[in-house]
Amino acid sequence: MSGAEDGFRLDKWLWCARFYRTRALAQQACSKGRIRVNGNRVEKPGRAIRPGDVLTLPVLREIVVLKVISDATRRGPATEARQLYEIINDNDREP
Repeated sequence: MSGAEDGFRLDKWLWCARFYRTRALAQQACSKGRIRVNGNRVEKPGRAIRPGDVLTLPVLREIVVLKVISDATRRGPATEARQLYEIINDNDREP
C-alpha cells in the first residue's frame, strides 16, 4: 500500500487525484500544513488516508472540502481522477 500500512499516502493520493501537478508540490503542501484530514492539520506527506476520510485543501483561491472515495492505483486521466473523491462543500466547481 505504498508504504502506509493502513491506508494510502496523502501526497501520492493528492497527486493521483490531480490536485497538484507534481508529487513534490503535494509533499510541500502537506509539509507546510495546508491540508487537513478529518479536521486535523497534516504536516507529514506520508500521512495515511483511507476511503471515507474528509480532506480540506486550497485549490486556486478557494478552500475545497472533499470525501475520499477510493485509493489511487495510478495517475490516470482527469475523468479517472475525478472518481477518487466527492466534493462535499457548497462550491459546485471541480478542481
